[in-house]
Amino acid sequence: MAARGVPAEACVGQVVLPGDVLLLPAHPDEDAERLRLGASAAPRGRLLCGPGLRRSGAGLLVTKCGLLRHRQAGGGAAAGGAFWVDSQQKRYVPVKGDHVIGIVTAKAGDVFKVDVGGSEQASLSYLAFEGATKRNRPNVQVGDLIYGQFLVANKDMEPEMVCIDSSGRASGMGVIGQDGFLFKVSLGLIRNRQDV
Repeated sequence: MAARGVPAEACVGQVVLPGDVLLLPAHPDEDAERLRLGASAAPRGRLLCGPGLRRSGAGLLVTKCGLLRHRQAGGGAAAGGAFWVDSQQKRYVPVKGDHVIGIVTAKAGDVFKVDVGGSEQASLSYLAFEGATKRNRPNVQVGDLIYGQFLVANKDMEPEMVCIDSSGRASGMGVIGQDGFLFKVSLGLIRNRQDV
């Protein structure tokens, strides 16, 4: 790739290497968070920068080797999309906003520790459940399966999970019932299933 960078759309499905710069078509009437991803008639929306990429000026900087992937967001005025690098890796790296299933491994005061397969366990406050208060605590035991999403996830801080969405509703998140099985699968399989 050229030192100046290439358009991100042209590299989708191709191998990218750390240090490559991918350019995005920015428009002067929009801030850095809102970009158009296609022709001038394309709807405006928020662009998500996924695993293997980092924002750098007017584009994206590749931080790990793999295939560049792109997913268009759903229709409507808020349509945008997501770019990420699909690579073979053994251990999950938490990303803010990811929905995950984890196993409660410990209770430490007002916080549960949840193993999500990353390098360290995520913390989950007892107040991070729908309807939870100091008097009305959720019934969570060590060994329970939890479905939630990451509120905080970066390399310098312990990941933090919640079991509610931005409006305070569970939306299917929380303790998973007693019946059923949990299977561990490769990260590539998970990411490919999300694209379908």
